Amino acid sequence: MNYLRRLYDWILHWAETKYGVPALFLLALAESSFFPIPPDVLLIPLALGARSKAIRFALVCSVASIVGGMAGYGIGYFAWWSGAEAYSAVAMFFFNHIPGFSEQVFLNIQEKYEIYNFLIVFTAGFTPIPFKIITISAGAFSINFPMFLLASMVSRSARFFLVALLIRQFGEPITVFIDKYFNILSIIFTIFLIGGFLVLKALI
Repeated sequence: MNYLRRLYDWILHWAETKYGVPALFLLALAESSFFPIPPDVLLIPLALGARSKAIRFALVCSVASIVGGMAGYGIGYFAWWSGAEAYSAVAMFFFNHIPGFSEQVFLNIQEKYEIYNFLIVFTAGFTPIPFKIITISAGAFSINFPMFLLASMVSRSARFFLVALLIRQFGEPITVFIDKYFNILSIIFTIFLIGGFLVLKALI
C-alpha cells in the first residue's frame, strides 16, 4: 500500500499550489470512475486555506464528481461486456488493477440494485463506499439513468457541501472530527435513511 500513500501525499501537495482548484476538479472527476483516492483529501486543505471559498470548492467537487459518475456509467454501459455476458478487456483491467474492485463485489452489487435502486447509489455517494464501483456497475447492469443521475447529484453534493460548511463554520478544529467520525456518521445516517425507506415501503 506504499504507492497509495505516495499517491495521497502527491495529491495533497496540490493544495499548496495555484493549481489546487483544477486538481480538485480532476481528482473528483477521476475518483468517480477509476481513481482510488477520494476528493475529500484535497477539498479539506483547500477549504481550510480559504474558508470564504469553501462553498465554491464544494461546488467544483460536486460537479466534477457527478460528471465523473456519468463517465463511470458510460464505461459500464458501453465498455464492460464483450458480448454474451462475457467481460471485456476493460472489465478485466478493473478487476485486476483497481483497488477494491473485484468480480465478487461487482456481482454482489447486482443483487442490491434489484432491491434498492436509488438508495444503493445514494449510499455509495454519501458514504466511504468507493463510488466508482457503483457508477460502473450501474451502467453495466443498465440501471435507469435518470434515477442514477438524481441519486448521484443528491448524495455527492450532500457529502461535499457538508464538509465545506463544517470547515467554513468551525475551521481547523473540525478537521479532527471529520477525520475521525465523518465517515462513521455518514454510514449511520444512511442506515437510518434506508431503514425509514423500508418502513415507509412496508406501510404503503
